[in-house]
Amino acid sequence: MGFKYRVANDGIYYMTVTVIDWIDVFTRKELANVIIESLVYCQRQKGLVLYAWCLMPSHLHLIASAAEGIKLTDVMRDFKKFTSKAVVSTIEEIRESRKEWLLDILLLPVKQMQKTRNTSFGRTGCTPSSWMLLLDDVLLPVGYVFSHKIF
Repeated sequence: MGFKYRVANDGIYYMTVTVIDWIDVFTRKELANVIIESLVYCQRQKGLVLYAWCLMPSHLHLIASAAEGIKLTDVMRDFKKFTSKAVVSTIEEIRESRKEWLLDILLLPVKQMQKTRNTSFGRTGCTPSSWMLLLDDVLLPVGYVFSHKIF
């Protein structure tokens, strides 16, 4: 039986955003920078509050919340929408030995959904886990995030 994750506007959440099929996309600095620059933009312009984050070759871990009056779900939707297009665009522009293979896989869901030139870089959805702002609750995910970082 399926269930939906609920995100309260005032919570701190541990989230993982995963690339389709767990493909190692963020092995090049240019592609990692797309994510980093997008996070900074979301902090400055969208109300994203980051407590910790860790970029892995195929996914991103975040401990985050949204500023008062901002919906975290809206921020994450915009983040994923922008980064999916920016990563595909960057792959097309940089020298990448796996370019054709990456684009074929990353754009396949789009072709299947009969969209035109939109991208579906990440897996559908985001799996948030709520964390209360208690020292014990925050230290465990922060420790996990930082013990697995690549950048």
